[in-house]
Amino acid sequence: MREFEIAFPIGHEPAGDELRAAAGRALGVKPERVAAARIVRRSLDARGQIVYRYRVQAAAQGETLDDYRLPAYRDVTHAEPVLVVGSGPAGMFAALRLLMEGRRPVVLEQGKDVHARKADVAALSQQRRVNTDSNYCFGEGGAGTFSDGKLFTRSNKRGDLREVLYQLVAFGADESILVDAHPHIGSDRLPRIVEQIRQCIVSHGGSYHFGEKVIDLVPLSDGMHKGWKAVCEGGATFTAPQLILASGHSSRDIYRLFAAKGWALEAKGFALGVRAEHPQSLINRIQYHGKFQPGFPAAEYALVEQVDGRGVFSFCMCPGGILVPAVTAPGEVVLNGMSNSMRNSPWANAGIVCSVEPEDVPDYGKYGPLALLEFQRQVEQAMFSFSDSLQAPAQRLVDFCRHKPSQGLPKSSYRPGVVNAPLFELLPPFVSERLRVAFAAFDRKMHGYYTNDALVLGTESRTSSPVRIPRDPETMCALGLPGLYPCGEGAGYAGGITSSALDGILVAAAAAAR
Repeated sequence: MREFEIAFPIGHEPAGDELRAAAGRALGVKPERVAAARIVRRSLDARGQIVYRYRVQAAAQGETLDDYRLPAYRDVTHAEPVLVVGSGPAGMFAALRLLMEGRRPVVLEQGKDVHARKADVAALSQQRRVNTDSNYCFGEGGAGTFSDGKLFTRSNKRGDLREVLYQLVAFGADESILVDAHPHIGSDRLPRIVEQIRQCIVSHGGSYHFGEKVIDLVPLSDGMHKGWKAVCEGGATFTAPQLILASGHSSRDIYRLFAAKGWALEAKGFALGVRAEHPQSLINRIQYHGKFQPGFPAAEYALVEQVDGRGVFSFCMCPGGILVPAVTAPGEVVLNGMSNSMRNSPWANAGIVCSVEPEDVPDYGKYGPLALLEFQRQVEQAMFSFSDSLQAPAQRLVDFCRHKPSQGLPKSSYRPGVVNAPLFELLPPFVSERLRVAFAAFDRKMHGYYTNDALVLGTESRTSSPVRIPRDPETMCALGLPGLYPCGEGAGYAGGITSSALDGILVAAAAAAR
């Protein structure tokens, strides 16, 4: 077997005889001597001639290519249960792995199923009505479902990424995610995929329980039987020998529960800043060096700069996307971005965020391991206090950097609306200053990015969890809590859909092994 790279113009993907001929040239054999050839990676290259670069694996006659097959799901109707708290990527893929391991997942979700959740998401954007249990962060599918399904990581250090990608394709994602350098599913397609995953879990003997917000976790010990009881807000209780905690990066009640019980928690660095929204046409012009044509994919970008020993970087970049309210409680303003599969909105947006560590906010040390959680909460509330609504405080980008009030604002995709604000004053000074320096530096990397045609809006603060639930690296259990397996973004061990899914798989395998 040999790997090689070929390049073709956008709109011309090599296949059939053309791919076989290229493979023959790479292998040094005639095309008819090529046993198999397949594309394993596709990436856009706009540095000169605009092309897709394809990494291809090929095998000559007498050789074979590795063939990945998903393990089979098993009927677990009568198997021992495992409680799974949360149905985001970590919880869903933990439940799927439990099926493979012959264990019965019992999924507890505080929010609604993905279709009922759509109504609450719409009410949040259009009527500014917050449902604390069903929103862009909580509900079936978790925060990723309505944040467009960008599959950031290609790393296999946490586990075999193919287990995630092949299952997503089996449940309805486009096969392009198997090869694209920056795979993306789209918020318009994700709800159906999430629903198909649930149907698979239920059809194999697992169960889902919506509207069951876990308010207490109780370790059980009854003679030879040990396990966990999950107590829900409405009074329902669920017990099992093991519990996988996949509650997501916004599960503040769970962190407070751990703190109240004296269970191990750690403050964890996260990132906070703004969403920057540009016309997509401007980003296309910059990234394609003025050569953009209809039919080309909407241009993306990734930016990073070191300022005063902290990283300032783009996060969750949404080409052809829109801004959405990611609040989980009244009295706060939080923004996120999303794109549909076509990425055809006239706007491009990204979080531009600054790393925040506990030592950056010494005044919050009194909150112990919840120090950065409290810092995050107060910044979000400061944004709400200025607008007194879900409207986002906003400012033109150059005006923000020059500490100058904006005279009018450009149109924005953010449906609850924007309010002209001195955003440079509303953000913590150390965050505002690092953003100011970074924006100027970004323009040297993407000339034209630094413009008053762009809008910055506050705040982007749910980049990852500001708390970690430490766990034993061998058993994967929370420290001192055998049988309780924290995982995903909520436990502080992942950042994004694929890493959360891989972490869910990891702890499910550990639970099944014990």
